[in-house]
Amino acid sequence: MGRLKFLRKLKGGNETRKDINLLVPKRSQKVFLNKGSACQTSVVVIFTASVGSQMILTHGTVRSSPCCLAHLARLTRHLSFSKSNPFLISVSRHGDSRSPPQSSPNLSVSYRHSISSVQKGYQISLEQPEIIFMGTGTSEGIPRVSCLTDPLKKCPVVCTKAVEPGNKNRRLNTSILIRFPKPSGICNILIDAGKFFYQSALRWFPTYGIRTIDAVVITHSHADAIGGMDDLRDWTNNVQPHIPIYVAERDFEVMKKTHYYLVDTSVVTPGAAVSELQFEIIHEKPFIVHDLKFTPLPVWHGRNYRSLGFRFGNVCYISDVSEIPDETYPLLRDCEILIMDALRPDRSSSTHFGLPKALEEVRKIKPKRTLFTGMMHLMDHEKVNEGLLKLLETEGLDVQLSYDGLRVPINL
Repeated sequence: MGRLKFLRKLKGGNETRKDINLLVPKRSQKVFLNKGSACQTSVVVIFTASVGSQMILTHGTVRSSPCCLAHLARLTRHLSFSKSNPFLISVSRHGDSRSPPQSSPNLSVSYRHSISSVQKGYQISLEQPEIIFMGTGTSEGIPRVSCLTDPLKKCPVVCTKAVEPGNKNRRLNTSILIRFPKPSGICNILIDAGKFFYQSALRWFPTYGIRTIDAVVITHSHADAIGGMDDLRDWTNNVQPHIPIYVAERDFEVMKKTHYYLVDTSVVTPGAAVSELQFEIIHEKPFIVHDLKFTPLPVWHGRNYRSLGFRFGNVCYISDVSEIPDETYPLLRDCEILIMDALRPDRSSSTHFGLPKALEEVRKIKPKRTLFTGMMHLMDHEKVNEGLLKLLETEGLDVQLSYDGLRVPINL
């Protein structure tokens, strides 16, 4: 089995230096580091974006090749580098490189991470399309106030963990941002803007150098998908003149009631500045947003309640689902990355897949990789992912929980 070990951590000024030691299985004799693409053998390292002196790095799966003898938890870190703090990476094996390979080749990776450059949130140049998970939690988010204030402490430890800075159990409303380059610049398309959208944007937009919102695509009309529409005023008042909203007619009818003043701005008090939104009605057939094709994936989100997933490129996104109709399965063929609802570890609810049902659907759809979203406080990120890793060895299923802020390179 492979092992990941942090050897030391030194702090000084605005820099952190970490040395990572990876023990690679014997059959993996070569390591490739390719900019803009995944490695084909033991270590996957992906450079997702760079501009000038800045670089964003994502490094992920550690596994053997060609067969999966070992698989470590996917470790994704987002680092910003400058020429004064260069990225340093070295590959070595035990003994001299001319010597016969040992039973466990040793890969050493060193990097320097400029904390200040990340916090400043520079606008970056995107070379490869990506998705950013703006939120991966339920409507109420995690942690729950009721759990943190419960004198009987009946809540699992997830909410307590979620209070810790940087903990992956901290989850806001389910949402993703699709980013891809165009000749005119980077295009940012948001799927859903729920109650906690502004908190998500406050956390991730400055960090990843995101400024504009070029469109919002709505999955359904519950509060965790449309509750943040009013907060879009910050963009239409200060960044851009308006934002197009792509929404199904049934959900638009709901928004006429919940956000009547955004639909009909004539009722707004003179002088008040609300979100300037342009509503585009979509149907259950493909539509285009900024040259990107979206194919709706109709699903049931509870009895007689229709929600939409979306396919863009070879990514299929289904955030709120209790049942997938037969007519939707053909639209999921040859899916490379499946992002799907998985509320709790033990069972499904009347409106959401639980982990057992979600895994059943993964086996049926057969994507290359699956990331679950929409998790409640019973889903401990590290514990559940540890269990899911075993499915890679036993069934060849590449499945993991996502987390807020996760960046995934995609092909469109």
